Amino acid sequence: MNQYGFLKIALKFYDLGWQLLIPVLRISSRLRQSFEARKLLVPLPGAGLWIQAASGGEAYLACSLIRKLSPARPLRILVTTNTRQGMDILEKARADICAGSSGITLLLGWCPFDRPEIMKKAVGQVNPGLVVLLETEIWPGLLYALKIRKRPAWIINGRITPKSLFFYQICRRLLQKVRPEKILAVSEEDSARFAGLFGKDIVSMMPNMKFDSLPTEKDGDQKSALAELIDSKAKFIILGSVRRQEENKVKNIIKHVHSHYPDAIIGLFPRHMHRINHWKHELAAMEGSWQLRSKLGSAAKTGTIILWDKFGELSHAYQRADAVFVGGSLAPLGGQNFLEPVVQGCRPVIGPYWENFLWVGKEIFSRGLVLRENNWQAAARQLLNQLENTAEKENMRTKANRYIAARRGGTKKACHMIEEYLMHQGRQRRSYGQSRIA
Repeated sequence: MNQYGFLKIALKFYDLGWQLLIPVLRISSRLRQSFEARKLLVPLPGAGLWIQAASGGEAYLACSLIRKLSPARPLRILVTTNTRQGMDILEKARADICAGSSGITLLLGWCPFDRPEIMKKAVGQVNPGLVVLLETEIWPGLLYALKIRKRPAWIINGRITPKSLFFYQICRRLLQKVRPEKILAVSEEDSARFAGLFGKDIVSMMPNMKFDSLPTEKDGDQKSALAELIDSKAKFIILGSVRRQEENKVKNIIKHVHSHYPDAIIGLFPRHMHRINHWKHELAAMEGSWQLRSKLGSAAKTGTIILWDKFGELSHAYQRADAVFVGGSLAPLGGQNFLEPVVQGCRPVIGPYWENFLWVGKEIFSRGLVLRENNWQAAARQLLNQLENTAEKENMRTKANRYIAARRGGTKKACHMIEEYLMHQGRQRRSYGQSRIA
């Protein structure tokens, strides 16, 4: 079978799979609001640059990228996303971005279902000069539609986990036929995985854009908004972003810490608010006092466990903490954001699982900015060590900012490449138009 024949048959089966799947997806509550738009019953607007940002994290990256773009000519940018969280972030940022004098018009839409027939229609509607896929957006239907119309696709801030790579390898032959024109990976490991999937000739490296969005030293100097709730003389421990799968281990950490430091105040931050009721029952069954953050009107008593049921205060709490554990790391969940306490001058303790943050680099451990332990017992001991030997936060914050500063620049590099390509593309179009007139 020749290459064209294979591609045609593979896409036919892929299209059939989507035909069967789309009616089933209609029952999803998460897709209900955007279902018609994803079928393109609501058309997408035309744009010179199309950025696909899967969810919340990628939406933040898209906003950071657009804010730093300085196109030579007025530019319409379409950003599509797959989740309500991503859309909320983009909608909130749109007014601010469009209010600038950069000549950018920001348009938003839902990412269409990747059925090839739908994506061909989508690419025709948008007619982009360039499509930027952030992090790990590999959609065969979209890539094929772009190939047909000879529109380039770039993966920027590219990263791909071993688990994702395993599934992509199943349809490796198809993906190689519709591969993007350029991939900028954020680490050597990610670069090697992309190269194994698509070929090394289209893969290069860039600093991770997420380093650019981390607070600077100046940002970290703000006074904690929670200072009046935690006595300055009290020992304060944070157990942040705790996930359901590790709750029993975190409960053991609480017991262990309070058995050695009964006067310590513990701030317990579940990663998801729907776990608050579970923790109410767990804390009620344990010895000691606890209180909801929303009910805390004055300074907490020593020995209290504060169950945080308010959004948006974890970063402020890190500024006051004497010891920090960051969750999602005691169970194979990939870890949660341990950089947030690092930039606040804390030396967070995490468990053995941190795959979601491999882009940070292992050097962050060898430099002592983050402490990684293999189990909850070792993590609890490290928290106690920190309570007994309180580190100077300003010194830690300085070290953290040096580490981060040396890894910044990814957003600037990506913007420069996009601007150069669009400018070159514009010159080609003008040159073609002039030759037609002549």
